[in-house]
Amino acid sequence: MPIKSDKWIKRMCQEHQMIEPFETGQVRDGVISYGISSYGYDIRVSNEFKVFTNVHNALVDPKKFDERSFVDIDGPECIIPPNSFALARTLEYFRIPRDVLAICVGKSTYARCGLVVNVTPLEPTWEGYLTLEISNTTPLPAKVYGGEGIAQLLFLEGDEEPEVAYADRKGKYMKQVGVTLPKM
Repeated sequence: MPIKSDKWIKRMCQEHQMIEPFETGQVRDGVISYGISSYGYDIRVSNEFKVFTNVHNALVDPKKFDERSFVDIDGPECIIPPNSFALARTLEYFRIPRDVLAICVGKSTYARCGLVVNVTPLEPTWEGYLTLEISNTTPLPAKVYGGEGIAQLLFLEGDEEPEVAYADRKGKYMKQVGVTLPKM
């Protein structure tokens, strides 16, 4: 299951609208880069953020998530407090083919600033905007720029299609639109 190249990614975006909007080159002038790369695609973070807060003294419970755990920030940048966490979403919408798995890794520009970006794998037939998990591991506030690159997707094509894919089992995060909180 080799990692797919820029040529394959471009073809899949033309034939299957796998990534929309799709940037056919690497955009770098004055921004943290995004767009196609040799063996992946650098995704952008939108201007929509949810930053953890302790104002309401809420408990973080994945089975009964309290939306008061976050404050909403809508703007071109977001400051994540020290040793804190934020959720965001991508500008890009994804349609993952049935024989493809995508894995997300953080960009080195943010990693070198102590920011860790996590996204669970994009499973075959999953569709939607990605919800990004961003951890500030430093003792200092950290800035994230909306509309710019945040992480890279690597695409793996399976030798055969899975028997049951994400859409088949009616996955709970199918076609998510905004920053999506945990669901049961």
